[in-house]
Amino acid sequence: MLLHAQIAANKRKTWLLIGVFLLVFALVGAGVGILIAESIEIGLILAVAIAIPYVLLMTASATRVVMAMNGARQIRSEDENLFLWNTVESLAIGARLPMPKIYIIDDPSPNAFASGMSPQNAAVAVTTGLLERLNREEIEAVLAHEVAHIRNYDVRLATMAVALVAVIALLSDLGRRLLWYGGGRRQSSRQGGRSGGGNPVVYLVALLFVLLGPVIAVLVQLALSRNREYLADASGAELCRNPNALASALRKIADMPEPVQAASEACASLYFTNPFKMRRRNLFSTHPPTEERIRRLEQMM
Repeated sequence: MLLHAQIAANKRKTWLLIGVFLLVFALVGAGVGILIAESIEIGLILAVAIAIPYVLLMTASATRVVMAMNGARQIRSEDENLFLWNTVESLAIGARLPMPKIYIIDDPSPNAFASGMSPQNAAVAVTTGLLERLNREEIEAVLAHEVAHIRNYDVRLATMAVALVAVIALLSDLGRRLLWYGGGRRQSSRQGGRSGGGNPVVYLVALLFVLLGPVIAVLVQLALSRNREYLADASGAELCRNPNALASALRKIADMPEPVQAASEACASLYFTNPFKMRRRNLFSTHPPTEERIRRLEQMM
Protein backbone atom coordinates (compact mmCIF):
# COMPACT_ATOMS: atom_id res chain seq x y z
CA MET A 1 0.00 0.00 0.00
CA LEU A 2 1.34 3.42 -0.94
CA LEU A 3 2.15 5.90 1.83
CA HIS A 4 -0.79 8.27 1.38
CA ALA A 5 -3.20 5.39 0.88
CA GLN A 6 -2.01 3.85 4.13
CA ILE A 7 -2.43 7.16 5.99
CA ALA A 8 -5.97 7.54 4.63
CA ALA A 9 -6.88 3.93 5.53
CA ASN A 10 -5.61 4.37 9.09
CA LYS A 11 -7.58 7.59 9.51
CA ARG A 12 -10.77 5.89 8.32
CA LYS A 13 -10.21 3.04 10.75
CA THR A 14 -9.62 5.55 13.56
CA TRP A 15 -13.00 7.18 12.96
CA LEU A 16 -14.65 3.76 12.88
CA LEU A 17 -13.06 2.79 16.20
CA ILE A 18 -14.04 6.12 17.76
CA GLY A 19 -17.62 5.48 16.62
CA VAL A 20 -17.59 2.01 18.21
CA PHE A 21 -16.08 3.45 21.39
CA LEU A 22 -18.78 6.11 21.73
CA LEU A 23 -21.45 3.51 20.96
CA VAL A 24 -20.19 1.29 23.80
CA PHE A 25 -20.12 4.33 26.09
CA ALA A 26 -23.73 5.20 25.19
CA LEU A 27 -24.95 1.59 25.52
CA VAL A 28 -23.42 1.16 28.98
CA GLY A 29 -24.91 4.49 30.09
CA ALA A 30 -28.30 3.48 28.71
CA GLY A 31 -28.01 0.08 30.37
CA VAL A 32 -27.33 1.63 33.76
CA GLY A 33 -30.30 3.96 33.25
CA ILE A 34 -32.60 1.02 32.54
CA LEU A 35 -31.35 -0.96 35.54
CA ILE A 36 -31.54 1.80 38.13
CA ALA A 37 -34.34 4.04 36.88
CA GLU A 38 -35.96 2.29 33.89
CA SER A 39 -34.95 5.28 31.76
CA ILE A 40 -32.40 5.35 28.97
CA GLU A 41 -32.31 9.15 29.09
CA ILE A 42 -31.31 9.26 32.77
CA GLY A 43 -28.49 6.81 32.10
CA LEU A 44 -27.11 8.84 29.19
CA ILE A 45 -27.29 12.08 31.17
CA LEU A 46 -25.48 10.43 34.09
CA ALA A 47 -22.75 9.08 31.77
CA VAL A 48 -22.12 12.47 30.15
CA ALA A 49 -22.21 14.27 33.51
CA ILE A 50 -19.44 12.00 34.82
CA ALA A 51 -17.38 11.93 31.61
CA ILE A 52 -17.03 15.69 31.00
CA PRO A 53 -15.33 16.68 34.29
CA TYR A 54 -13.19 13.53 34.22
CA VAL A 55 -11.85 14.33 30.75
CA LEU A 56 -11.21 17.97 31.71
CA LEU A 57 -9.37 16.89 34.86
CA MET A 58 -7.13 14.49 32.96
CA THR A 59 -6.30 16.97 30.21
CA ALA A 60 -5.41 19.83 32.57
CA SER A 61 -1.98 18.54 33.62
CA ALA A 62 -1.30 15.58 31.33
CA THR A 63 2.20 16.46 30.06
CA ARG A 64 3.84 17.31 33.38
CA VAL A 65 2.33 14.29 35.08
CA VAL A 66 3.39 11.90 32.31
CA MET A 67 6.98 13.20 32.27
CA ALA A 68 7.26 12.95 36.04
CA MET A 69 5.87 9.40 36.03
CA ASN A 70 8.65 8.32 33.63
CA GLY A 71 11.54 10.13 35.32
CA ALA A 72 12.14 12.49 32.39
CA ARG A 73 14.24 15.66 32.74
CA GLN A 74 13.78 18.62 30.42
CA ILE A 75 16.59 20.08 28.33
CA ARG A 76 16.11 23.80 27.85
CA SER A 77 18.67 24.74 25.22
CA GLU A 78 20.63 23.32 22.31
CA ASP A 79 23.80 23.44 24.44
CA GLU A 80 22.62 20.38 26.36
CA ASN A 81 22.28 18.20 23.23
CA LEU A 82 22.79 19.98 19.93
CA PHE A 83 21.86 17.05 17.65
CA LEU A 84 18.65 16.22 19.52
CA TRP A 85 17.58 19.85 19.72
CA ASN A 86 18.21 20.57 16.03
CA THR A 87 16.55 17.35 14.90
CA VAL A 88 13.35 17.98 16.84
CA GLU A 89 13.33 21.61 15.72
CA SER A 90 13.71 20.74 12.02
CA LEU A 91 11.02 18.05 12.21
CA ALA A 92 8.64 20.47 13.93
CA ILE A 93 9.27 23.03 11.19
CA GLY A 94 8.64 20.38 8.53
CA ALA A 95 5.39 19.39 10.26
CA ARG A 96 4.41 23.07 10.70
CA LEU A 97 4.21 22.69 14.46
CA PRO A 98 5.50 24.79 17.36
CA MET A 99 8.78 23.50 18.79
CA PRO A 100 7.84 20.85 21.38
CA LYS A 101 9.59 20.66 24.73
CA ILE A 102 12.36 18.06 24.85
CA TYR A 103 12.98 15.59 27.67
CA ILE A 104 15.60 12.90 28.26
CA ILE A 105 15.11 9.74 30.31
CA ASP A 106 18.30 8.28 31.78
CA ASP A 107 17.79 4.67 30.73
CA PRO A 108 19.96 2.41 28.51
CA SER A 109 16.99 0.84 26.70
CA PRO A 110 16.27 2.70 23.42
CA ASN A 111 12.76 4.16 23.25
CA ALA A 112 10.82 7.42 22.99
CA PHE A 113 7.35 8.88 23.39
CA ALA A 114 5.38 12.07 22.86
CA SER A 115 2.94 13.81 25.16
CA GLY A 116 0.75 16.92 25.13
CA MET A 117 -2.91 17.63 24.58
CA SER A 118 -2.19 20.00 21.70
CA PRO A 119 0.81 21.06 19.57
CA GLN A 120 1.10 24.20 21.71
CA ASN A 121 1.94 22.26 24.89
CA ALA A 122 3.51 19.15 23.37
CA ALA A 123 6.69 17.40 24.47
CA VAL A 124 8.97 14.65 23.18
CA ALA A 125 10.97 12.35 25.45
CA VAL A 126 13.82 10.03 24.45
CA THR A 127 15.93 7.63 26.46
CA THR A 128 19.69 7.94 26.61
CA GLY A 129 19.76 4.44 25.11
CA LEU A 130 18.06 5.73 21.96
CA LEU A 131 20.70 8.45 21.54
CA GLU A 132 23.60 6.09 22.20
CA ARG A 133 22.58 2.88 20.41
CA LEU A 134 20.88 4.06 17.20
CA ASN A 135 22.47 5.96 14.32
CA ARG A 136 21.52 9.50 13.35
CA GLU A 137 19.06 8.53 10.62
CA GLU A 138 17.29 6.04 12.90
CA ILE A 139 17.02 8.59 15.72
CA GLU A 140 15.59 11.14 13.32
CA ALA A 141 13.04 8.58 12.07
CA VAL A 142 11.93 7.71 15.62
CA LEU A 143 11.58 11.40 16.45
CA ALA A 144 9.61 11.91 13.23
CA HIS A 145 7.23 9.17 14.43
CA GLU A 146 6.76 11.00 17.75
CA VAL A 147 6.27 14.40 16.08
CA ALA A 148 3.66 12.71 13.86
CA HIS A 149 1.83 11.65 17.03
CA ILE A 150 1.72 15.32 18.05
CA ARG A 151 0.51 16.46 14.64
CA ASN A 152 -2.17 13.76 14.61
CA TYR A 153 -3.42 14.72 18.13
CA ASP A 154 -2.89 11.11 19.22
CA VAL A 155 -2.14 11.97 22.84
CA ARG A 156 -5.39 13.90 23.17
CA LEU A 157 -7.26 10.98 21.64
CA ALA A 158 -5.52 8.49 23.95
CA THR A 159 -6.26 10.62 27.02
CA MET A 160 -9.93 10.90 26.12
CA ALA A 161 -10.06 7.14 25.53
CA VAL A 162 -8.55 6.48 28.97
CA ALA A 163 -11.12 8.82 30.53
CA LEU A 164 -14.02 7.14 28.74
CA VAL A 165 -12.80 3.66 29.78
CA ALA A 166 -12.65 4.87 33.39
CA VAL A 167 -16.16 6.34 33.18
CA ILE A 168 -17.53 3.14 31.62
CA ALA A 169 -15.93 1.10 34.43
CA LEU A 170 -17.41 3.49 37.00
CA LEU A 171 -20.88 3.24 35.46
CA SER A 172 -20.62 -0.54 35.29
CA ASP A 173 -19.57 -0.73 38.93
CA LEU A 174 -22.43 1.58 39.91
CA GLY A 175 -24.94 -0.60 38.07
CA ARG A 176 -23.60 -3.80 39.67
CA ARG A 177 -23.65 -2.32 43.17
CA LEU A 178 -27.21 -1.08 42.84
CA LEU A 179 -28.31 -4.50 41.60
CA TRP A 180 -26.43 -6.21 44.43
CA TYR A 181 -28.13 -4.04 47.04
CA GLY A 182 -31.55 -4.42 45.46
CA GLY A 183 -31.59 -1.03 43.75
CA GLY A 184 -32.13 -2.36 40.28
CA ARG A 185 -35.44 -3.21 38.73
CA ARG A 186 -38.23 -1.82 40.87
CA GLN A 187 -41.69 -3.12 41.29
CA SER A 188 -42.99 -0.46 38.92
CA SER A 189 -41.18 -2.21 36.09
CA ARG A 190 -44.07 -4.64 35.93
CA GLN A 191 -46.11 -1.85 34.46
CA GLY A 192 -43.43 -1.03 31.87
CA GLY A 193 -41.27 2.08 31.77
CA ARG A 194 -41.52 4.53 28.91
CA SER A 195 -38.01 3.55 27.68
CA GLY A 196 -38.67 -0.18 27.69
CA GLY A 197 -37.35 -1.00 31.16
CA GLY A 198 -40.34 -3.22 31.90
CA ASN A 199 -39.46 -5.69 29.17
CA PRO A 200 -37.44 -8.63 30.61
CA VAL A 201 -35.48 -8.97 27.37
CA VAL A 202 -34.50 -5.28 27.42
CA TYR A 203 -33.57 -5.65 31.09
CA LEU A 204 -31.33 -8.66 30.30
CA VAL A 205 -29.64 -6.88 27.38
CA ALA A 206 -29.03 -3.83 29.59
CA LEU A 207 -27.45 -6.07 32.22
CA LEU A 208 -25.14 -7.64 29.61
CA PHE A 209 -23.99 -4.23 28.40
CA VAL A 210 -23.29 -3.12 31.97
CA LEU A 211 -21.30 -6.29 32.76
CA LEU A 212 -19.39 -6.60 29.47
CA GLY A 213 -19.05 -2.91 28.60
CA PRO A 214 -15.75 -2.29 30.45
CA VAL A 215 -14.00 -5.23 28.74
CA ILE A 216 -15.28 -4.21 25.30
CA ALA A 217 -14.21 -0.59 25.96
CA VAL A 218 -10.65 -1.66 26.86
CA LEU A 219 -10.42 -3.79 23.71
CA VAL A 220 -11.58 -0.89 21.53
CA GLN A 221 -9.18 1.48 23.33
CA LEU A 222 -6.22 -0.82 22.63
CA ALA A 223 -7.29 -1.34 19.01
CA LEU A 224 -7.42 2.45 18.65
CA SER A 225 -3.93 2.76 20.16
CA ARG A 226 -2.49 0.14 17.80
CA ASN A 227 -4.06 1.80 14.76
CA ARG A 228 -2.59 5.18 15.75
CA GLU A 229 0.86 3.55 15.84
CA TYR A 230 0.45 2.48 12.22
CA LEU A 231 -0.70 6.00 11.35
CA ALA A 232 2.28 7.58 13.15
CA ASP A 233 4.64 5.20 11.33
CA ALA A 234 3.25 6.23 7.97
CA SER A 235 3.10 9.95 8.85
CA GLY A 236 6.59 9.83 10.40
CA ALA A 237 8.00 8.14 7.30
CA GLU A 238 6.44 10.89 5.21
CA LEU A 239 7.92 13.56 7.49
CA CYS A 240 11.51 12.25 7.53
CA ARG A 241 11.27 10.80 3.99
CA ASN A 242 13.06 7.68 5.19
CA PRO A 243 10.80 4.67 5.94
CA ASN A 244 13.87 2.43 5.73
CA ALA A 245 15.45 4.18 8.74
CA LEU A 246 12.23 3.83 10.74
CA ALA A 247 12.03 0.11 9.92
CA SER A 248 15.70 -0.28 10.89
CA ALA A 249 15.06 1.46 14.23
CA LEU A 250 12.15 -0.89 14.92
CA ARG A 251 14.35 -3.92 14.20
CA LYS A 252 17.17 -2.72 16.44
CA ILE A 253 14.91 -1.85 19.35
CA ALA A 254 13.01 -5.14 19.06
CA ASP A 255 16.29 -7.09 19.18
CA MET A 256 17.46 -5.36 22.38
CA PRO A 257 16.08 -7.27 25.38
CA GLU A 258 16.41 -4.60 28.08
CA PRO A 259 13.10 -3.04 29.21
CA VAL A 260 12.86 0.66 30.04
CA GLN A 261 13.26 0.52 33.81
CA ALA A 262 12.00 4.08 34.27
CA ALA A 263 8.80 3.51 32.28
CA SER A 264 5.45 3.78 33.99
CA GLU A 265 3.04 0.96 33.21
CA ALA A 266 0.22 3.48 32.82
CA CYS A 267 2.18 5.17 30.00
CA ALA A 268 3.25 2.03 28.12
CA SER A 269 0.99 2.73 25.15
CA LEU A 270 2.65 6.12 24.57
CA TYR A 271 6.09 4.66 23.84
CA PHE A 272 7.51 4.03 20.37
CA THR A 273 7.55 0.30 21.15
CA ASN A 274 6.38 -1.59 24.23
CA PRO A 275 8.86 -0.47 26.93
CA PHE A 276 8.48 -3.73 28.85
CA LYS A 277 9.55 -5.90 25.88
CA MET A 278 6.49 -8.14 26.00
CA ARG A 279 6.68 -10.51 23.04
CA ARG A 280 3.27 -12.15 23.31
CA ARG A 281 0.66 -10.55 21.05
CA ASN A 282 -3.05 -10.63 21.80
CA LEU A 283 -6.12 -8.41 21.91
CA PHE A 284 -4.74 -6.70 25.03
CA SER A 285 -1.43 -5.63 23.43
CA THR A 286 -0.67 -1.91 23.62
CA HIS A 287 1.30 -1.94 20.33
CA PRO A 288 0.86 -3.70 16.99
CA PRO A 289 3.35 -6.47 16.13
CA THR A 290 6.75 -5.06 15.22
CA GLU A 291 6.97 -7.39 12.23
CA GLU A 292 3.73 -5.99 10.81
CA ARG A 293 4.90 -2.41 11.36
CA ILE A 294 8.12 -3.18 9.49
CA ARG A 295 6.22 -4.91 6.68
CA ARG A 296 4.02 -1.86 6.16
CA LEU A 297 7.03 0.44 6.14
CA GLU A 298 8.77 -1.76 3.59
CA GLN A 299 5.75 -1.37 1.30
CA MET A 300 6.47 2.36 1.21
CA MET A 301 10.12 2.00 0.16
